Amino acid sequence: MQKIVAVLGGGIGGLSACHHLSKSPNVSKIVLLEESGRCGGWLSSTRRDDGAVFEHGPRGVRPAGAVGRNTLNMVSELGLESELLPITKDHVASQNRFLYVKGQLHKMPSGPGGVLRTIPPFSRPIIQSVLKEILISKGKEEDESVHAFVSRRLGSELADIAIDSLCRGVFAGDSRQLSVRSCFPSLYEAERSRGSIVLGMLMGSGGGPKVVPSDLAKRASKESWTQWSLKRGMQTLPEALEDKLRMRERVEIHHHAKVKSLNMDGGSWEIKLHDGASLKADHVISTLPASALASVLPPAAHPLSEQLQSITSVTVAVVNLEYEGFILPVTGFGHLVPSSEDPGLLGVVYDSVPFPQHSQSGKPTTRLTVMMGGAWFEQAFGSPDSVTKQTLLDRATQAVTSHLGVTSQPVWSCVALLKNCIPQYHLGHWKRLEKMRQYISKHNLPLTLAGASYDGVSVNDVIFRGRTAAEGLVGKV
Repeated sequence: MQKIVAVLGGGIGGLSACHHLSKSPNVSKIVLLEESGRCGGWLSSTRRDDGAVFEHGPRGVRPAGAVGRNTLNMVSELGLESELLPITKDHVASQNRFLYVKGQLHKMPSGPGGVLRTIPPFSRPIIQSVLKEILISKGKEEDESVHAFVSRRLGSELADIAIDSLCRGVFAGDSRQLSVRSCFPSLYEAERSRGSIVLGMLMGSGGGPKVVPSDLAKRASKESWTQWSLKRGMQTLPEALEDKLRMRERVEIHHHAKVKSLNMDGGSWEIKLHDGASLKADHVISTLPASALASVLPPAAHPLSEQLQSITSVTVAVVNLEYEGFILPVTGFGHLVPSSEDPGLLGVVYDSVPFPQHSQSGKPTTRLTVMMGGAWFEQAFGSPDSVTKQTLLDRATQAVTSHLGVTSQPVWSCVALLKNCIPQYHLGHWKRLEKMRQYISKHNLPLTLAGASYDGVSVNDVIFRGRTAAEGLVGKV
């Protein structure tokens, strides 16, 4: 039986799902419904005429692990190898990452020396926490906040400074609310299987998906890449996927196609759009934010909608700044700011250092991105609907002045307000997922949940979940 599959949401997850569905002969039609005027979701780049590239969303992808290999395999399939900008582990952007603590920049400890000596802002060598960690007994809870888990195993100082900052950098979230089981599954699994994070890291905790590496993924591993971008920005990836999908006759891509309602009709879905159009589908893969899916499901699926509503997300302000000349007092990837230092300011990325290829041709400049808000957005700026871009720009330039001692003003800037861009996997997130997926299978709903709301917020995770959603329908292709 040939199926019609509707994919809701044309971000990188929806595009990935379509890409893998389109390889299967068992699908008669794939319809991608995207509510905005473009695909790619949060992967969005500004390309200036002078060659400069600025990222408004994710700006570098890690090649590590199965999900990292999977993305590189896709890059390879799309013929984008020549567009890659890799960074290796000996690059200064891989070596140097900073924390801004008590009004000062501190290089994060790295290498054996950094672990054996006391490196400010820490008050004792990290090796002490590491050696103690091996002896700490297993936790009893089914889930725990990231902060509580790290405090218990590595001490409150690492939790308050390093892990607090890391959660702000990755999730724009609060380590005291985020779930260790869902946000850092490898740490949770290491404790469960080996009784210790350190032993788990040394011995591996087994398991995990298997992804056969392409030649490109093998090269990344051999050359020790730590991250990569693309010459014309990350937006190149969704553009290439969309171009490839448009060449397939069984794929339809619709922009400005906002879903109004989903209703079951004799075992298949009737999908109504806001513009009055409607279509039928045998199966739906939703990559919409959980709350957006909740608002279009039929009233009969109320228990599912309720669970979906409980997965919230945060708003991040991303401010791109360009300065004349080289103005940085340090060189590296960027710096993070713990919540105790300045709740509204998450961190600053020194984009010119990892990706100088994105600077304008001609005169030397420095490109920075300031990230603000997240779980602290309302506290710092009030409602995202009423904050002005000028307020956000002023706050960002102030931070660059006070953190980096930059006295000049930017010659170019761009403020993007990414409303509800990062889902927050709060304590007990795994249980909510279990309940939702049990409900779907018990009621035989032809629905698959994918996208960033469920099993990982990184670009790699979202691409991989798009693939597994497709394969769950048509088998391995």
